[in-house]
Amino acid sequence: MAQLYLLLGGNLGDKQQLFANALEMIASDIGEITARSAVYETEPWGFESDDLFWNQVVVVETSLQPLALLEQTQRIEKHLGRVRHAQQYVSRLIDLDLLFYDKQVIRHLRLEIPHPRIAERRFVLEPLAEIAPDFLHPVLHKTIAQLLADCPDQLAVNKLKA
Repeated sequence: MAQLYLLLGGNLGDKQQLFANALEMIASDIGEITARSAVYETEPWGFESDDLFWNQVVVVETSLQPLALLEQTQRIEKHLGRVRHAQQYVSRLIDLDLLFYDKQVIRHLRLEIPHPRIAERRFVLEPLAEIAPDFLHPVLHKTIAQLLADCPDQLAVNKLKA
């Protein structure tokens, strides 16, 4: 079994219901969720929007290989109404990003793990640091807590009340 770190995000629709449905599908189609951060409300990164994002990191024990995981997460996104656009950064109902797969480094045309922009994004690092502050990034050789302390991103990231 591999340990997958997965980021959920979205800024459109009924975010509470979309996240609940995504978590249910992750548990049934990918593997057991063994840890989850709080949900954070965050400003859009890389584009302008009046709709704030929700973000959450979950840890999943999975037997799926990385490319099969990518296909499965994209199936879940599509099932929940995600429409992919040519433009990379747009508002969306749901987004599932593979952050880490064990401590593997994977460079493939369709998939890069660790996710290449983790260190630039406070909306990823805040929830990740909540559940895995000592996880060592296998490429940057810094812990998640160190990456968060060094993160240049100053966009607002606020934990939602449970």
